[in-house]
Amino acid sequence: MPSKELRIGLVGYGFMGRTHSNGYKRACDFFDLEYRPVLKAVCGRTEKRVKEFAEHWQYESWETDWKKMIARDDIDAIDICTANDTHAEIAIAAAEAGKMVLCEKPLARTTAEAEPMVAAVEKAGVKNTVWYNYRRLPAVTLAKQLIDSGKLGRIFHYRANFLQDWTISEDLPQGGEGLWRLDVAAAGSGVTGDLLAHCIDTAMWLNGGINRVTARTETFIKERKHNLTGKVEKVGIDDACLFMCDFDNGSLGLFESTRYARGHKALYTFEINGEHASIKWDLHDLNRLEYFDHRDESIVRGWRSIHVSDGDQPYMGNWWVPGLCIGYEHSFVHQVADFLKDLETGATTQPDFRNALETAKVCDAVLSSGKDGAWHDTGVKI
Repeated sequence: MPSKELRIGLVGYGFMGRTHSNGYKRACDFFDLEYRPVLKAVCGRTEKRVKEFAEHWQYESWETDWKKMIARDDIDAIDICTANDTHAEIAIAAAEAGKMVLCEKPLARTTAEAEPMVAAVEKAGVKNTVWYNYRRLPAVTLAKQLIDSGKLGRIFHYRANFLQDWTISEDLPQGGEGLWRLDVAAAGSGVTGDLLAHCIDTAMWLNGGINRVTARTETFIKERKHNLTGKVEKVGIDDACLFMCDFDNGSLGLFESTRYARGHKALYTFEINGEHASIKWDLHDLNRLEYFDHRDESIVRGWRSIHVSDGDQPYMGNWWVPGLCIGYEHSFVHQVADFLKDLETGATTQPDFRNALETAKVCDAVLSSGKDGAWHDTGVKI
């Protein structure tokens, strides 16, 4: 049984607030941990709704002012699940108050906005992490183990895409609750910061640093009504982005993301080609890792489908019997469990703010290249 408490203050009660809350509630049921999350308080702007959220998810209290929540001495960690434009102010204030900080991705809208966040948590010496949760799906973690073991040999190609279709309608407004991702002031960018940031984080975790990029971005619908002003305003986010890149290990990368791929709600895939073997993964079949090894005998050589559900595969020994699946929500349970275990051992939970800053650098370089079509150095240091 856990012997210590980690008292959580959650800022934001939307979709990500639900996923994080579920992670906190389930982690100690399945993982042997010294620390137990306590849902101490949740903060949101609308009192009625934040109260309902607190009661549903069994938070002990609620606030409507995040500054008051940070000032409370009965909270150890601040979890930020708000729009991108609020991440920096909340995170810096939390760090200065000596609180641990867990921040939804992306870390901030830009590198310039993220750098003071990194400085703040490092100056305060507080534990921090960013919720790039796809790293913690067992099949993706297994891909990392296979690459690190050398089974693929020298890597030649990395390609990934993240496709959606929910913004195609010209009648969809921008801004406000639920649609802040279409408002450049709140989001910072469109698919680059929202979707490709996931792809970039996973890619650099698996394959090393990205040192330069060239990109093409497009905004298909140039104007939308803004929910907050009621006026038709210019759309500043990217609806689609394609980019090529060079990795530090000499491999080439190809990335695509769009919200205009009719028929796709959340198609996230990656494939990695090495001199000996290749692997590929698809979020829609997230418990499987496809693997091809050229060193197999020719009569049986071909793609094999590895069902990642056995106890000796990443994270799965904590769940069910072999052959039974887990889902998207378990990636957040795993991140909570890793954070708590690292709190116990003193290890740094990755990605921390400094590591997530490198993803922000790539996103900035991609957006800059999307404007001028040139190759841009990222300045990534991994």
